[in-house]
Amino acid sequence: MSAPGLAGIFAVKLPVSDLSAGRAWYEKVFDLRPIFEFPDDDGVIRGVAYAIAGMPDTGLALRERPDVAGISGFDPVIFAVADKAAVDAWSEHLARLNIDHQVAQATIGWIVVFHDPDGLEIHLYSRERHGQDLGGVAGRGRAAA
Repeated sequence: MSAPGLAGIFAVKLPVSDLSAGRAWYEKVFDLRPIFEFPDDDGVIRGVAYAIAGMPDTGLALRERPDVAGISGFDPVIFAVADKAAVDAWSEHLARLNIDHQVAQATIGWIVVFHDPDGLEIHLYSRERHGQDLGGVAGRGRAAA
């Protein structure tokens, strides 16, 4: 018996140690506008949800969780960008914001890597493929058998 089908990703929720700082950073970097806020029992806002421009069926949420924020060096989600030109545009945008980042040739496309204020690794990966086989390069993927 096979599993029922999925219809995509509804939203990605990321933990932040300080919601105010996290909001300011993510809103600036991704040009986000909040659509929902989530107060706790005392009325203090502990979460926020955003619609993402160009991704009408997928949202992004931040949740204040200092106990789990800062999975430094880990990338729980990889955002897609169209092509190498989009990777370059993101690199220029991040440079204007003085955000340290790297651009690299990844396993099948190009990637921009940077970190949020808690150290969470953000990846922007191109859907355009570079067409090179990097299966033998350390740190790159190889085709599954």
